Amino acid sequence: MNITMSESTSSTERELLTMNPPVKQGQRLTRENIIEFLAERFNRLPENERKLFTYGSIYLGINSAFAGLIANSLFRRILHVSQAWFSSSLPMAVLPFLTSVAIYNATVTTPMLTGDLNCATCAVVRGGLIGTVAGGLYPILLALPVNGGLAARYQTTPLPEKGNILRFWTTVSQPVLKKMSFVLILQAMFGVYISSRHYTIYEQMLKLPPPGTDLEELPE
Repeated sequence: MNITMSESTSSTERELLTMNPPVKQGQRLTRENIIEFLAERFNRLPENERKLFTYGSIYLGINSAFAGLIANSLFRRILHVSQAWFSSSLPMAVLPFLTSVAIYNATVTTPMLTGDLNCATCAVVRGGLIGTVAGGLYPILLALPVNGGLAARYQTTPLPEKGNILRFWTTVSQPVLKKMSFVLILQAMFGVYISSRHYTIYEQMLKLPPPGTDLEELPE
């Protein structure tokens, strides 16, 4: 049976079906074909574009690490914790970094390189959510128990009775959330920027000419 393109065929599949040499008649278009096609196109991108696509999630992760350190510092000041600075700062930098990188790669970068993400709006929304949640809210939520445990251990702040725990931590968290609001907005904007740039690079990959064709400049 010959390969035909339906209305639901993705842009990646359309590019693959028209590339030179095309998929042979009667050969089924598989996921491996698409991944191989995108990998070949990716390797032909300019070096700066490849670096941005490869390390974009790391840039987002670095911002998340800084957000974690800021949240950690704010909670330490409110709870008057001066001990164990390194032991509290290390997880507050490492965990948000690793979480942001892993989630971004799993939901944005990898789906693009496998042809599963062909929607610019979807990519931008995912990037913004990852920047806000993994890069902003998660460090705040992580800093709360870390510094709460230190405050209890070193008795730097009188902790409430069982019945007032929720009210106490809500009161403690409010000034942190207020001061971190700018960081949350910045993280969301950076996530949107990185994901939009990645999708632009992805579209450039699809517009590249067939192998063996020399062009002085890539199409914009």
